[in-house]
Amino acid sequence: MSRGFVKEDDLELAGTDLPERPISAQPNYVTVNGYAQLQQQAEALETSRLQLKANKDDASTQQKLAVVERDLRYVSARLENAILTTPNKSAEQVLFGATVKVEDEDGKLQQFTIVGEDEADIHLNKVSWVSPLAKALIGNKVGDVVNWPRPAGNTTLEIISIHYS
Repeated sequence: MSRGFVKEDDLELAGTDLPERPISAQPNYVTVNGYAQLQQQAEALETSRLQLKANKDDASTQQKLAVVERDLRYVSARLENAILTTPNKSAEQVLFGATVKVEDEDGKLQQFTIVGEDEADIHLNKVSWVSPLAKALIGNKVGDVVNWPRPAGNTTLEIISIHYS
């Protein structure tokens, strides 16, 4: 596009009209740690928002402020709708909040903790309660063999142990 058709005001405000972060339609179950993480995120975002508001004269600061305010709306909504769930530590079956050790078909041991959507982090072996893995495990007991549907192909897992912290 030719520069003749671009208004300077449009360039200055580019990036300030961001789409909202989508909020899951699922109930927002959270662990105690997950709720604390959301609170910490909200506090950090509010601090950033106040710092950026103090210097909002340039366009790049306005863009950063728009992102921070959008993320703050998302985290605030997640906190408002949070359903704090504390696991029954004597449960003998896999439920929300469980840490589950499994053995796959090849004898490889893995451990996963079933958490809320915002707390999920596969690098920490924390999986969302709505993930296919969690859905396969929930409701089963030690010794049960479950089918885990994966994009790479289905696999079976034997539940070795269940712990609640």
